[in-house]
Amino acid sequence: MQNRHGVCVAYIDFSKTFDTVSHEKLFRCLYSYGIRADLLTWIRNFFTSRTQQTKVGMALSELINLLSGVIQCSSIGPVMFLMYIDGLAKLLEHHGIIAKLFADDVKIYLIIKNDLDVSKLQTALGLIADWANDWQLSVSVDKCSVLKIGCGTGVDADFILSGNVLPTVTHCLDLGVTIVSDLSSTQYISEIVSKAHQRANCIVRSFSSRPCFYCLCAFIVYVRPIVEYNSVIWSPVAKHDIELVEKVQRHFTKRLRGLRNLSYCNRLIKLGLCTREMRRLHLDLLYCYKIVFGLVNVNFDDFFVLSTNTNTRGHKYKLFKPR
Repeated sequence: MQNRHGVCVAYIDFSKTFDTVSHEKLFRCLYSYGIRADLLTWIRNFFTSRTQQTKVGMALSELINLLSGVIQCSSIGPVMFLMYIDGLAKLLEHHGIIAKLFADDVKIYLIIKNDLDVSKLQTALGLIADWANDWQLSVSVDKCSVLKIGCGTGVDADFILSGNVLPTVTHCLDLGVTIVSDLSSTQYISEIVSKAHQRANCIVRSFSSRPCFYCLCAFIVYVRPIVEYNSVIWSPVAKHDIELVEKVQRHFTKRLRGLRNLSYCNRLIKLGLCTREMRRLHLDLLYCYKIVFGLVNVNFDDFFVLSTNTNTRGHKYKLFKPR
């Protein structure tokens, strides 16, 4: 957006993925990764010879063998699925498409500068459809969508998956965080604040005497994670949004026993808390540290520039902020 380019993000959803993984193709995939001999035999015996039947009322169908699916309640099931779908990640990487996978959720995106980029992203969608067909996974087209961020040549193009035009949306839920086409966090903040107030009110109603210690423990466990989840992504910059998030803690602490007549600052001191804004700053600094020292898979050059000024005292990791 800073470079006045558009980015198209395609969210792909597979239908009943964990139940449709072909056992024979899974075993061949494991063999290609070097899992052979006794270990492969053990995995094969674990997945095969399983049966299922359907019950309607008091009637039971005949037993049939399960030919597909990984056991979701087991420890090895999700690992097997990751190895099964890893081929798709490598296929997209080979064609220069940025892909992010979390279990059966696939997200691909590309900077759109011209019509060639549009064609490249459309090719990637075709590769996904062909791969899913070859590996016996069905794409749930109704749950797929395209989010167009920014503006530029080619952003208005339509994208097709399995013969269907993917709907263009203005916002999308991405691993629990609502991403909007203009990258504003206002909509997501309104959603989490509403949910946090509901939980805070439920906690207050659960204690007739409203003891500070137990109410505060419940608030930390059930409410605070809502307004802190992935705050590095959506940390607000508008004063209205900052105050909106802060109101959750301000209103809750005011309803505790013996704290109603105290100011917000005094209530925080008495309870040993800090403001939500300070907590977000702390989390931002922690993540900044991880990026600078390579503790997370995030490119340092995409976010920061080291200061070249050597006249000041201290360490060599001072960050430079250009105008």
